Amino acid sequence: MKLRTSLLMTLLLAGCQSSADLAQPIKSPVPVAVKPNKPEKQVDQATLHRQATHAKNIWERISKQLEIPTPNNHRIQQQRDWYLRHPQYLDVISERARPFLYQIVQEVEKRNMPLELALLPAVESAFDPFAYSWGSASGLWQIIPVTSKRFGLKEDWWYNGRRDVTASTNAALDYLEYLHRFFDGNWLNAIAAYNSGEGTVLNAIRYNKKHHRPTDFWSLDLPSQTEVYVPKLLALAQIVREPHHYGVKLPELPNRPVLEEVTLKSQFDLSIVSKMAGITESQLRRYNPGFNHWASSPDGPYTLLLPVDKIDGFKHKLAKLKEPQDLLRWTRYQIKSGDSLSVIAHKNRTSIRYLKALNHLKSNTIQVGHHLLIPVIPYETAKPAQSKAGVKNQRSYQLSYTVKPGDSLWRIGHKFKVSYKDIAEWNNLKSGAVLSPGKKLKIWQTIKSKGVIRKVIYKVRRGDSLESIANKFKVTTSDIYHWNQLKRQRYLKPGINLKLFVDVTRLNS
Repeated sequence: MKLRTSLLMTLLLAGCQSSADLAQPIKSPVPVAVKPNKPEKQVDQATLHRQATHAKNIWERISKQLEIPTPNNHRIQQQRDWYLRHPQYLDVISERARPFLYQIVQEVEKRNMPLELALLPAVESAFDPFAYSWGSASGLWQIIPVTSKRFGLKEDWWYNGRRDVTASTNAALDYLEYLHRFFDGNWLNAIAAYNSGEGTVLNAIRYNKKHHRPTDFWSLDLPSQTEVYVPKLLALAQIVREPHHYGVKLPELPNRPVLEEVTLKSQFDLSIVSKMAGITESQLRRYNPGFNHWASSPDGPYTLLLPVDKIDGFKHKLAKLKEPQDLLRWTRYQIKSGDSLSVIAHKNRTSIRYLKALNHLKSNTIQVGHHLLIPVIPYETAKPAQSKAGVKNQRSYQLSYTVKPGDSLWRIGHKFKVSYKDIAEWNNLKSGAVLSPGKKLKIWQTIKSKGVIRKVIYKVRRGDSLESIANKFKVTTSDIYHWNQLKRQRYLKPGINLKLFVDVTRLNS
């Protein structure tokens, strides 16, 4: 759950960000008038919740229930000033949050937790459910594998519960509730521990106690990323509480559900379900980012989030299906010599139990010449990146190339397998321009992958090799050389940063 705070907005707006791309401590704040927190009239919780529920938009609903005391100190001001200097960031996270924020707010309210926690995905992942960090944190809440297992999130070849919005929200809030109890009701220390682990915060508290110092968050010596993380959340909460005071206009997000959960009875093909729901497959995957491949897992979960205005039509079509298996494409497979249920299941990415149920088999025994129904894996194609200048998408990334003596646009284009005309357009040059050695050129490259690509900045550690890093992120060593324009060398220097473009849907495979 480690987050490094915001880096460059250009990366964020290009859609290539991971949690690792989102930050460094702010060094040059822009002065902003600070409005001291005024004591408010005590209103009972039920009245407050009722008022919030009837708010016009979701931001107002959140603002009415913010409760964590927020001092106007320098650390919070630094983070608030960053938000105010980058209003595009608030627009981006608002648009990404649109399908999910109402659902998250409801869950936080149901647990009687501070509504500041509904803003945590903005700090963790910029509300990108496909965000992935160098430390293997994944999803809106940037949950790491050990926490995923601890709180019962399912992960397999088909499905990643850390990216599933409903499942990960429940797990993250379970963890935060535990941390709140662990730190005796101190929410700031609990939030800090969500970022750096309860052991790190506990050790800092013990150190301060031993030296007779205060043990509140602001007095603890914590990792720099955590010392930025909590103020970043509180600064965002300040802006949401009083956007007009800070000259901010938050995008309008209606205070009503955008998505609704539907339960299905068996495994389903995403392309079939998307057609039944009247939405594109890419929309379906955006609302249900937990799915890694073309279908749900044979063993569940069999739930989907669909737009509320599509629910009735989808349920009507679902009721007309003769068999739940109609949600998958099937083929009739003739059993050959050497086949077994485990071999057939493995080849077709399904389970023995599912094949037995589908084919009404009472045991694992099968006979050569007989037939089985098995699911068909469709051929998936990736949309190529557009080659026009300045056009960026999830499968494109930018390199910086330094012109060498004897280089020409044609020679550089041949080296990177792109058109010399595109290079000229990307760099505002004439196609026949003579290049000066030392000049920096922007080169756009296409990533050959069918999944969801996110950029990860990986800091090389002692003992790392290109092979071990490539295996960890399921890329090739050649890709790492190419992305980082490394010279062919055997050893990597610890501490350098490597740029990786990772297919996050393959990391469970």
